[in-house]
Amino acid sequence: MNKIEHIGIAVKNLNESNDLFSKLFGKPHYKIEKVASEGVNTSFFKVGENKIELLEATKPDSPIAKFIEKKGEGIHHIAFDVTDIEAEISRLKEEGFIVLNETPKKGADNKLVAFLHPKSTNGVLIELCQDIKK
Repeated sequence: MNKIEHIGIAVKNLNESNDLFSKLFGKPHYKIEKVASEGVNTSFFKVGENKIELLEATKPDSPIAKFIEKKGEGIHHIAFDVTDIEAEISRLKEEGFIVLNETPKKGADNKLVAFLHPKSTNGVLIELCQDIKK
């Protein structure tokens, strides 16, 4: 793993949260993107060399809606940048981690993504991210 790619925060209302985090960071979000396959709208902020992703559910059965229902708004996941996501998935499976996506899928912000189950990572949902090569 190369670095923290972003921290994902589950929110009930993206517009209200964009206003809140714009005030907090002193600048607006740089991107809003819908990820229909995951049932979310996302918004990204750049804070120094780090990114914060806000996630709002677009349907009641989406993972974000279920997360908020169970735990409320807050940190949903930590994403790490990787060079070769398929090799990293294989390595982590061999190390005994529970991989939720054996095959990477397209995520927000031009990334291939895969997740590790929180049961195998001390309760933290981990996302692996690799830039999609153009």
